[in-house]
Amino acid sequence: MTKCSIEISEHSGFCFGVERAIQMALQALKEYENVVTLGPIIHNPQMVQYLQKKGLGCVNSIEEITDQVVIIRSHGITNENYKKLQEKNVIIIDATCPIVKKAQNFAKKLTAKDYQLVILGEKAHPEVEALLSYVDDKSIVVDNPNEKLELDDMKIALIAQTTQSEETFELLGFKLLKMCRELHVVKTICNATKLRQEETRMIAKKVDIMFIVGGKNSANTTRLAEIARQERCESFHIETADEIHNKMFRSNQKVGICAGASTPAWIINNVKNKINKYLCEDNLNV
Repeated sequence: MTKCSIEISEHSGFCFGVERAIQMALQALKEYENVVTLGPIIHNPQMVQYLQKKGLGCVNSIEEITDQVVIIRSHGITNENYKKLQEKNVIIIDATCPIVKKAQNFAKKLTAKDYQLVILGEKAHPEVEALLSYVDDKSIVVDNPNEKLELDDMKIALIAQTTQSEETFELLGFKLLKMCRELHVVKTICNATKLRQEETRMIAKKVDIMFIVGGKNSANTTRLAEIARQERCESFHIETADEIHNKMFRSNQKVGICAGASTPAWIINNVKNKINKYLCEDNLNV
């Protein structure tokens, strides 16, 4: 037998916000008929498919909504879309992550105090699009600390998309500090995100190969894969165990598994079992 070992990140799988959204969706399906989400409830295609089989629909625009019960996804929606939903007089179940809500509230308060807001995040991500809907036109989104910045105000506030890297956040903060008279920093990065990133970095230093498990459309999972690669660890970002094959492995390897905040436990278990299958030397030599 090949001497290999598997180390799984302790904080892999659903975070509080995702677990809360899933439970709210399952409860809504028990209480109502014709329940839909506005956009995918979380960024995990397999979990979305599972909920669809349970009866949860998904629409991509307000115009598609008539008399359905509408669940607001964990990433939140724009302020404009929320108002449009209210105008339709439909039942609204708000499954926006409370930590995302907190970031939205900080954004509103800071711009109301005349700070020019800088948001570290991905411009096209639904969480960032929602954040921008609560602030003024001066607010900007930065996805990289090396990005060239042109700021008109010497009074600046910095927040982040909740799944950003703390290291990147700090780098941007130091850069802004040199550019302004006053810098107000609010660390809106989710603690669960921080723990996953720290564990991913720690495990990547110890193992030969890493499997980062989660939706390819998941920002926090993609960031875990980036962190593993930064540690020069051979890494694979996969959604399911079906993507694993024996040619990924060599004898006597240490294997690490980390998973994003929207990855269900059953997918992580399937990945672990598939890797165990290939830890046998006979399988590696097929």
